[in-house]
Amino acid sequence: MTSTVSAPTAAPAAESALAVRPGRWIDGWNAEDPAQWEASGAAIAGRNLRWSIFAEFLGFVVWQLWSIVVVALPAAGFHFTTGQTFWLISMPSLVGATLRFPYTFMVPKFGGRNWTMVSAALLLIPAIGLAICVANPATPFPVMLLVAALAGFGGGNFASSMANITFFYPQRKKGWALGLNAAGGNLGAAVAQFAVPIVITIGAGATLQLPLAGLVWVPLILVAIVGAWRRMDNLSNARADVKASLAALRAPELWLMALLYIGTFGSFIGFSSVFPKLIADQFPAFSAFPVAGATVSLAFLGALVGSLARPFGGRLADRFGGSTITIAAFVVMALGALAVIVTLPLDDFWLFLGFFLVLFIASGAGNGATYRMIPTLFALRSGAADGHSSAGDVSAQRTAAAALGIVSAFGAYGGFVIPQVLGLSKSTTGGYAAGLMWFVGAYVVLLAVTVAVAVRGRRRGVRI
Repeated sequence: MTSTVSAPTAAPAAESALAVRPGRWIDGWNAEDPAQWEASGAAIAGRNLRWSIFAEFLGFVVWQLWSIVVVALPAAGFHFTTGQTFWLISMPSLVGATLRFPYTFMVPKFGGRNWTMVSAALLLIPAIGLAICVANPATPFPVMLLVAALAGFGGGNFASSMANITFFYPQRKKGWALGLNAAGGNLGAAVAQFAVPIVITIGAGATLQLPLAGLVWVPLILVAIVGAWRRMDNLSNARADVKASLAALRAPELWLMALLYIGTFGSFIGFSSVFPKLIADQFPAFSAFPVAGATVSLAFLGALVGSLARPFGGRLADRFGGSTITIAAFVVMALGALAVIVTLPLDDFWLFLGFFLVLFIASGAGNGATYRMIPTLFALRSGAADGHSSAGDVSAQRTAAAALGIVSAFGAYGGFVIPQVLGLSKSTTGGYAAGLMWFVGAYVVLLAVTVAVAVRGRRRGVRI
């Protein structure tokens, strides 16, 4: 049996009626239909967005747990080399980035609601696994590395969540909606880095309660599973067939955006992962602050400001074009990294923190702006006169949805590359300045690429 949600009588019923089938499957969804959107679409989309944000938030929490846990391992009796420590930091990103490829296609195959339930349930494995591992200082490094790899489940969630939400919103609102969805998830990195030091030290005395770093999230994960089951929906038209996926892979726009997204999101997640370690190495006196019997680390501020900047980057891209905001982001990122390099010899923590936060803000805004360019470019590729405000035909929308997940996967590899580069810099030069200078050079190259894209768009009379 199906139920029907009708739009106002002013709109043709065939264009605005929604049929809801058992299993919370919705037929007839068309976010570009103003009548349907005003009558019921906006409310449905908003409800799915809220629960998607919560589930993705927990995915990022689990994904980034090891970034803050590794800083506490020496005090808990674990003794790993610098190289091993950076592998524990970067392995979740390597696995998470790789999982984003198959996760991109799970929503079309199983439905957004159904896959959100499954992907949230998978987070229980790395959360509980971490608790078991860190409870015993004799746990071998290979076992620790395996469990850190399982945290990659959390990184994979982003691709399926973003591919799902893009179907719920009209083209004119995608930048803000995708920005909110991503920012809510990205905040998980900040919350993990803020909460874990408190949880493992409060009331612990001289003994760290490291297993709580994983166990404290288990009840929230269960809430996300039940919430997705009760409140989310599957869209029957959210289909990304093999043809659409292959079309995305053949499109030069995909590879262009993958490159730019490595620079923006890759920088955000990479620096978020390594920031607690950088502070502990460069400014050990500032790596933790005692507050009311617990310990607070300021490392969470980087992921926090970067996450909050992301939806505003998307909103600015909605107004001015993604390429314009991305250009500004790469300029600020290059200058911010240079400022950090200059600050390091001064041994001034607050200058170091301030300039690094500028780098995080720019990367966060760049995330939203760069991601907004993807549906625009694919709409233009389908023949739309204005890809900024028109989504193109159904085929273009499905190809763009596949591209969103694939591009997000490539971008996430930055979370592996940045810790590895900085770890190599530390091991070979004794510091991080050389590694940061390599990133400055990369931002300059990516800036030039983005400028070329913007210029080409203007010559065609379109905004990208």
